[in-house]
Amino acid sequence: MKRTLLPMILNGLVGLALLGMSGCAPTLPQRPEQLRYPPVEFHIPAVDRFELANGVRVYLREDSELPLVQVTAMIGSGALAAPRALTGFDDLFAATLRTGGTLALPAANLEERLDQLAANLSCSMGPYATQLDLSVRRSDAEEGMTILADLLRRPAFDAAKLELARRHAQEGLRRNNDEPEAIAERLLLAALYPGHPLGDHPTQASLAAVTRAQLQAYHQEHFAPNNLWLAVSGDIRKAELLPLLAQVFGDWPRQAVAVAPLPTLMPAAEGLLQVVAKEVPQSTIMLGDLGLTKDNPDQYPARVMNFILGGGGFNSRLMREIRSDRGLAYSVWSQFQVGRRFPGPVMAGTETKNASVVEVLGLMRNIMNGLRDQPVSAEELHVARESLVNSFVFSFTDPHAVVAQRMQLDFYAYPADYLARYQERIAAVDAAAVQRVARDYLRPERQQVVVVGAPDEAAGTLDAFGLTVRRVSAAELP
Repeated sequence: MKRTLLPMILNGLVGLALLGMSGCAPTLPQRPEQLRYPPVEFHIPAVDRFELANGVRVYLREDSELPLVQVTAMIGSGALAAPRALTGFDDLFAATLRTGGTLALPAANLEERLDQLAANLSCSMGPYATQLDLSVRRSDAEEGMTILADLLRRPAFDAAKLELARRHAQEGLRRNNDEPEAIAERLLLAALYPGHPLGDHPTQASLAAVTRAQLQAYHQEHFAPNNLWLAVSGDIRKAELLPLLAQVFGDWPRQAVAVAPLPTLMPAAEGLLQVVAKEVPQSTIMLGDLGLTKDNPDQYPARVMNFILGGGGFNSRLMREIRSDRGLAYSVWSQFQVGRRFPGPVMAGTETKNASVVEVLGLMRNIMNGLRDQPVSAEELHVARESLVNSFVFSFTDPHAVVAQRMQLDFYAYPADYLARYQERIAAVDAAAVQRVARDYLRPERQQVVVVGAPDEAAGTLDAFGLTVRRVSAAELP
């Protein structure tokens, strides 16, 4: 066999060489950027959507690549529906729901059984929704779904587990001011959302005030089939899933769900610069303002603008000018969070040595003003749009992320064509639109700024930025 193959290989190589000499071979570009490829065709993965008789909304994507089933159960109520005085309720509720067992399966037995099933189960509560995530082998899908349904319908909220979660949260509060970045983010959000739950932070008193009865009352008021959204993916067919859902949820009756009005947001009237004294070798800088919500079409030029400002890594102005050109910071970033029901924050941040704090903050503000004052270059615009358009497809590599995303887009009432037209809308952004949103949302005179560290103001003072300066000692921190 080897003696037969060798002449064939040699003849093939000689033939290729002669083909190249005859001029029939394609001419290769001299440089990588001269390579040309056909357009990538991409289609949004399909998700099957249906509703049970009692109002449970189900989203399914079948995928038999691995013998696993993943489920995300989302209750359409979150921390904003909890009593305002109970800041920290969200973490205690989620932790006790996850670990506190059910009426049929006490806490210790629940953990033991999940371990035996090699199942992963987590729970979290955000501002608008409470979410449980389950991953289980296909062969254990029925038992896993039964456990999940019991947690949703008949949680025990074991008192000992609540106390354990409370102690863990209180210990976290005691270490609250260890990390400069955590201090800066906490003060910045409080300044951006003054007197609003989105800017609140737990206290020892608020954590101590949460009772098991309050957890049970919240569950009774908000957990109902008509307030439940399910995303299911993996090695399970619809014909298998339907009877399983009927078995574990079918006798759960609809009920009226408490609807808490959204609290009014009153943004800060003017900019503020807070300086938190902390003896560390470098200072943390964070600054921000309020941006927009998902219903605002400015989100598309804003995404492009943010990429050029600081969201594009080494392709961004902040990184290029502050790190690459001057070596004043290892990392500098910006983010433009699109809010779902309230405006999201527009933020930027970095860490720099204490001697360069004033210089770096000045550079950050000057770079923002540059986006306001002059249109971006054609090259910057091209790189930003291409990067955002091309990276979009990577949002769909995880089958469960696809179905969970589709569920969440419907829950938050995104337009039906949001995903289908996302790339088109990004590609249509021009330089004028980028400059317009920079003028609308990058407003240095209204920004909330936090500096945590020991900034050296010998060469320049933080008072020079035209903002009210509030100097905070470590003892004054919440």
